[in-house]
Amino acid sequence: MAEKQHVFLVGAKSLGAYGGYETFIDKLTEYHQDNKNIQYHVAVKANGQGHMDETKVDAKIISGSRFIYHNADCFKIHVPEKLGPAQAIYYDCKALDKCVEIIKEEGIKHPIVYIMACRIGPFMKKYYKAIHRLDGKVYLNPDGHEWMRAKWSDPVRKYWKVSEQMMVKYSDLAVCDSVNIEKYIHEQYDGKGIRGKNPKTTFIAYGAETRKSLLADDDKNLLSWYEQKGLKPKAYYLVVGRFVPENNYETMIREFMKSKTKKDFAIITNVNDKFLAELEEKLGYKKDPRIKFVGTVYNKERLMKIRENAYGYFHGHEVGGTNPSLLEALGSTDLNLLLDVGFNREVAEDSALYWSKKDGDLARLIEKADEMKSDEIANLGSKSTQRIEEAYSWPYICGKYEKVWSI
Repeated sequence: MAEKQHVFLVGAKSLGAYGGYETFIDKLTEYHQDNKNIQYHVAVKANGQGHMDETKVDAKIISGSRFIYHNADCFKIHVPEKLGPAQAIYYDCKALDKCVEIIKEEGIKHPIVYIMACRIGPFMKKYYKAIHRLDGKVYLNPDGHEWMRAKWSDPVRKYWKVSEQMMVKYSDLAVCDSVNIEKYIHEQYDGKGIRGKNPKTTFIAYGAETRKSLLADDDKNLLSWYEQKGLKPKAYYLVVGRFVPENNYETMIREFMKSKTKKDFAIITNVNDKFLAELEEKLGYKKDPRIKFVGTVYNKERLMKIRENAYGYFHGHEVGGTNPSLLEALGSTDLNLLLDVGFNREVAEDSALYWSKKDGDLARLIEKADEMKSDEIANLGSKSTQRIEEAYSWPYICGKYEKVWSI
């Protein structure tokens, strides 16, 4: 029998939440929970924004800081909240310290430590050496260009860029979740690895479900949610995602307000009051009853049903690799209206409609979408579902990871 491969996953805050890494680890551990050849160890946040509450998932609690979820050994990392934006860097470093401690204590042979995002470049050499001394390997998911995100100031962007370079250098394999990201890593960092080597990379995307929600159309709780939010099936456009400027909420709301559509715009997100106030000041969206911030939906079957029942889905992400909310929309919603950037085209190909940030462009597309015939919409829906099944389904993606762990 093959020796069990221990894989440590660092970079998610909690499991079962909206974030890309959170969704990815949740699914990876779910699909591999009965795999006798892989043992996962997962770092999660013990406190602060986005922390893990294991009582909300089907977990077996071992102690105040350890629990088992999907047969993965999960350990909680406490983060001092006074650190502000530096919390993420502290969290990753402490999580790696804990990985090294567990590897030593349990005498784990040939571990793989898989780090998600490029936050801790200046400290990476130290961890790379420590893990190699224990006969382990360091894998990296470089995420999308963190240094390009609108929320960061210039000095912070410079830090992210340097951090990315150092993390790519001190890793044994970069697992890129988009073809564009893999290409970018080679363009930027070939010849800049240890002793001038090129970084070793592979491409594995995020995954998505293509099955239908288990909820019935007349599910009592679903109907009550619709009533409470003032929405009707097939009479709303939808967006689900993190409420941050680079996801282009401003453009989507402005253009929706310009359009003549009679449908609503339902926004499922964890609201950031400061950004919300900025949008109200710029757009005055509260005067438009069609714009509806409807809070968060953590019940996965309900969220899937809400996607299926949307008339159309907007996707405005413009930085980052393959985005989970886009994959889920393509798997569930027939009509998808995507910002026209390389990442989104790479994923959806000809199964969606595309818009630019030019004034009036999305408003015109919404009005065009409103007039589409049902068979045209159904045709796009079957194309997008097929696209997910062929290249992004969770069983397919988890199978690719299983191969990577055994390289």
